[in-house]
Amino acid sequence: MARIHLMITFVLVTCGVAGGGCFGWLLGGRVLGVLAAVAAGLGAGVGSFLSRRHVVAFLRPDPVPAPVPVPVPVPASDSRFVAGSGAAAVGGYAEGVADAVLVCVATYQAAVFPLTALGVSEEERVARRGVAYRVCAHEGLPQVVRVSAAAALEAVDEGVDAVRAHAAVRALSLAVYDQRAAR
Repeated sequence: MARIHLMITFVLVTCGVAGGGCFGWLLGGRVLGVLAAVAAGLGAGVGSFLSRRHVVAFLRPDPVPAPVPVPVPVPASDSRFVAGSGAAAVGGYAEGVADAVLVCVATYQAAVFPLTALGVSEEERVARRGVAYRVCAHEGLPQVVRVSAAAALEAVDEGVDAVRAHAAVRALSLAVYDQRAAR
């Protein structure tokens, strides 16, 4: 660590001497250039020496590695975690899936009701629809969000009433928020 600090100090002092010398020479000639170079180099060296302990502490690696989290076993009797039971897992994973559903449905809505007339191509609209339906069919999605997402997809799929689609996506957003706040 001391060797790295010494190299950093050397570069810092060299740059200070060169910069101070150039600046002093431009302001007052050769004598002022030499004085400014000495002052800048001395200041950089003293500053580096005084901050040596902090720099070495910053460069030193952590002596103890961070602990690796151990997965918690899920009890088989808990129906919230059983695949195919219709109930979704509670926690951060379900919140993440619900947020992904909201984003996918909102981007699909933006493709169906673009702000400009030729803003989205038909291929992009179909691709966004497919992604939204795949994410909404995820098993980890809470039932309340799943029902609200289905209603939002139905409203957007009709593609006729932008106000109804906006209200359905807003209801989905509130369902996602309520599901998160329920924990």
